[in-house]
Amino acid sequence: MEADRQGDSTRAVVLVPVLRSSGSTSGRQISDGLKRSADIRLAEAIGLAEAIELEVVHAASVGLSGAKPSTLFGSGKVEEIADILLEQDAGLVVVDHPLTPVQQRNLEKAWQVKVIDRTGLILEIFGRRATTREGVLQVELAHLNYQKGRLVRSWTHLERQRGGAGFMGGPGETQIEADRRGLQDKIIKLEKELEQVRRTRHLHRAKRKKVPHPIVALVGYTNAGKSTLFNRITGADVLAEDMLFATLDPTLRKMTLPHGRMVILSDTVGFISDLPTHLVASFRATLEEVLEADLILHVRDVSDPDNQTHSADVIRILTELGVNKPDGPITNIIEVWNKIDLLPEAAAQSMRERSEQNEKVAVVSSVTGQGVDRLLELIEEVLSGTLLERDIILKADQMAQIAWLYEHAEVIEREDREDGSVALAVKITEHDMADFERRMHS
Repeated sequence: MEADRQGDSTRAVVLVPVLRSSGSTSGRQISDGLKRSADIRLAEAIGLAEAIELEVVHAASVGLSGAKPSTLFGSGKVEEIADILLEQDAGLVVVDHPLTPVQQRNLEKAWQVKVIDRTGLILEIFGRRATTREGVLQVELAHLNYQKGRLVRSWTHLERQRGGAGFMGGPGETQIEADRRGLQDKIIKLEKELEQVRRTRHLHRAKRKKVPHPIVALVGYTNAGKSTLFNRITGADVLAEDMLFATLDPTLRKMTLPHGRMVILSDTVGFISDLPTHLVASFRATLEEVLEADLILHVRDVSDPDNQTHSADVIRILTELGVNKPDGPITNIIEVWNKIDLLPEAAAQSMRERSEQNEKVAVVSSVTGQGVDRLLELIEEVLSGTLLERDIILKADQMAQIAWLYEHAEVIEREDREDGSVALAVKITEHDMADFERRMHS
């Protein structure tokens, strides 16, 4: 390969390292948390690349007997990939695994193209998806923390810079030290800006609590269909595309449940396997709505053969985020088995039968709307308790309560009696029934 070859930067080669044995520490790093099949990992890596409109001209799983500290891949594989890059005129390699600064530099030198790892690719996606001031700040902070970790003996300009003014300055500091200090200053500045944004969010949240609408948060693996479901339920127009990380910034909408109760629905960034800790930390503010939620809807793509692993990843990240209540782990989680329309009818029917055995599972299609009505009823039941059927008689001097009942309950039957009283047959939640009884006795 010519030393000055660059290739087309939009044409990318995607590589997924697969460890054949787990004899080394580096090997365990590759295998931990990646118990999915190589084909599934490869498909996800291609999806990540396509999410930033890269043209994937070659994609392959690469078997490794062990991770090379200098290049991750063996020398023979490095040469083989160099030939592929030349043949495909590709200018970018995506390695679906964390690369050390040394590995990244050596691979770029060997291939004469840009090389990014899984973290770098996800950061690039985040950067393109962020639209709010908060989202932009969080992406920038995550990127700076990532860059800071890259400043490890990867510089060629390590000559000393002079410190102080004129000829009397001391030996100064190395370029790497100066660059690291500059990055740290930027990080501190961004953290202060983000803190101000968070204060504003806390104020908004405090205002919402004065009008106590419950918060229902949508979470799930990226591309599970959260935004499509959000749009289906609320009538909103949130970006909902068949791509990874289509949603980054949180979106809040008011919605009314079948029996009139108002709730706030929150759509959040999709989760993904092996998301680095500093990325999770950077986006903690975005996920604060999850921490504050009265109910979490865990949306799962049941048409994905790897949905069990995805579900485990989501639960693990929720645990890391500290999604809990003062008295213990959160229990208000409804599993939403989405994309039922993509399954064969026999498999779909089996899903429905299984869901009937679990009171906190809903089977839906966010595209067709199938099962969404049942999901809304389930949300209401979990938030307010089981629906009750009650016969209520209001005397002539209690007519002011009729409007409240029509707003908060489902009136099944009404009888206006000759003595001026009204008999109502209603369906009402436990929560609202208790509220009604308090109103009647106040």
